[in-house]
Amino acid sequence: MIYWDLFLGFLKVGCFTFGGAYSAIPLIRDVVRSYGWLSDEILTYMIAVSESTPGPIIVNLATYVGNSQAGFWGAVLATLAVVLPSFFVILLIMGVLKNTLKNKYVQAILRGLKPCIIGIILATGIYMTLHHCVPMTANTFVDISALCVAVVLITAAFLYKRLRRKKLSPIALIVLSAILGILLY
Repeated sequence: MIYWDLFLGFLKVGCFTFGGAYSAIPLIRDVVRSYGWLSDEILTYMIAVSESTPGPIIVNLATYVGNSQAGFWGAVLATLAVVLPSFFVILLIMGVLKNTLKNKYVQAILRGLKPCIIGIILATGIYMTLHHCVPMTANTFVDISALCVAVVLITAAFLYKRLRRKKLSPIALIVLSAILGILLY
């Protein structure tokens, strides 16, 4: 039964993810929490680990959740389920719809989706930052260390872009956050 749940849960994630892994995080969170596979805290840690390991975040998360719930075959099924829809969509686009992408109406739809995806990614980032820096429960306090890390990273990215006229490498941000984490925690 767990194999079927893993396959269907991550197939749903794979089918309804549009715009990359960051836009899939809310859907992954819903699926993982609805089945009770991981707590929100563990999922947040796994998102951080998935960002810093090679490969797509969504595949890394599916593999981890599948492995934690059903071992090797659970990891295989969850990973297969999350990549299967994209695989078939790419086959369909390349084989049948190659000329359709040149259509001005299809282009307009795709351009219209960009702000939606940006909004989903931004909302996810704000939610994760607020949820872990300023907990929403009554008996918890503001995590000053987490807030300091977030402020330093945002400031570093902003200043680097203003001074160097280009974006700071995600690798540099990961290394900086690791150093700050070691120092503050």
